[in-house]
Amino acid sequence: MKEIERYIEEQIIPRYTAFDRAHSIDHVRTVIDESLALAEHYDVDRRIVYVTAAYHDLGLCEGRERHHIVSGEIVRADKQLRNWFTDDEIELIACAVEDHRASSDHEPRSIYGRIVAEADRVIDPEITLRRTVQYGLANYPQLDTEGQYARFCAHLQEKYAEGGYLRLWIPESKNGARLAELRQLIKNGELLRHTFERLLADELKR
Repeated sequence: MKEIERYIEEQIIPRYTAFDRAHSIDHVRTVIDESLALAEHYDVDRRIVYVTAAYHDLGLCEGRERHHIVSGEIVRADKQLRNWFTDDEIELIACAVEDHRASSDHEPRSIYGRIVAEADRVIDPEITLRRTVQYGLANYPQLDTEGQYARFCAHLQEKYAEGGYLRLWIPESKNGARLAELRQLIKNGELLRHTFERLLADELKR
C-alpha cells in the first residue's frame, strides 16, 4: 500500500491543481478520506477504494461532460497500476470511476462504485453551496451576480431539492441527514440568498 500511496501522492493528486476550485486537491482528499471511512463498513479491498477515489475526477482534463468516462480510460491506460493490480481489478476500478457521477442514469455496478459515488456527494450545506458558487464562477464567468444566483438556484433545485436527480447509495453515510438539512435551507429563500452572497463575496476575494 505504501508504494501505491507514494505514486498517488506524487503523480495523481497533483493533477487536481489544474481543475476548478470545486474539484481541487482539497476535494479529492475529502473524497479519499470519506471513501476509506465508508469502506470500514464493508468487506472490501482498501487499495481499490483508495485508487478509485484518487482517480475519480481526473477526466476533467477533457471537460466535465464526459469526465467520468475519461477518468475510466485514464485508469485503464495507467501502466503503473499493473504493478499492483490484476487486469480484473483495474477494470473494477475503471468501472467504479465511471459510475461515480451523480447524474448517472444507472446504479453503480459494484460496492466500490457505490462507496466513491457516495463519498463524492460531500453533502454538507456549507461545502455544497460553496462548491456550487465556485463552479459557477469557474465555468460561467460572463454571468453577473443575478445570473450567478439564478444558475446557483437552478442547480440546487435540479440536483439536491425534493425530486432532484441525486441518489444516495450507502446507508452508513451521514449524507442522508445532511441532505435533509440542505433541503430545508434551499426552501428558505431569504437565508439561501444571504448564504449565496456571503460565499460569492468570499470567493471573489481569493
